[in-house]
Amino acid sequence: MDSAQSASLPPLMPCDASPVAGKGRIPGNKGIWVGICCEFVEFLLLFAVYFVARANFPQEFTASAGRLHLWSGIWITVAMVSSSFSIAASVIMIRNGRRRASIACLVLGLLIALSYPVLKFFEIQWNLAHGINGEAGIFFTVYYYLTINHMVHAFWGILGILWVLTRHGFGIYTPENHDGLEALASYWHATDLIWLVIFPFFYVLV
Repeated sequence: MDSAQSASLPPLMPCDASPVAGKGRIPGNKGIWVGICCEFVEFLLLFAVYFVARANFPQEFTASAGRLHLWSGIWITVAMVSSSFSIAASVIMIRNGRRRASIACLVLGLLIALSYPVLKFFEIQWNLAHGINGEAGIFFTVYYYLTINHMVHAFWGILGILWVLTRHGFGIYTPENHDGLEALASYWHATDLIWLVIFPFFYVLV
């Protein structure tokens, strides 16, 4: 090939510099998305139970929703959304090569996430003091079943944050490889999304 022909060709680009590199990429890994799909299927079934119970006992649902401690639900919502924001910020920081800032955001996300079980504990104590237990009616039976199931998933997420934070502290994650951190963020966002559905269904009764 002569110099005239070679001059007409565009310069070769390295693979990692391709303008389409990373497009269509799913954050995290396949395993976490299988878990997220299973979580969604589980709660879809639980929401189906909710709607069946609500269709059969509409008056009891309407009367019982006002007995819950609304501010407990609001503060749990704030905790879930805030912790999701902090974990998302941690992902953004590590992508930009700011490892210390990423760890700081993840620690903040952990501390906020830990407030969820604490808030839930005091809410349940308040409920019991006001005669709201699993036998107080079909509304509260469904309420406890869904919210406690959600808290179990959140507890798994908190354990995940601890594991990822430990690995992050040892320098496992880099701007080029942080799938574990992305997987954690994806799971926590999914758990957050489910709570954003639970909250209006019970505390506001939309």
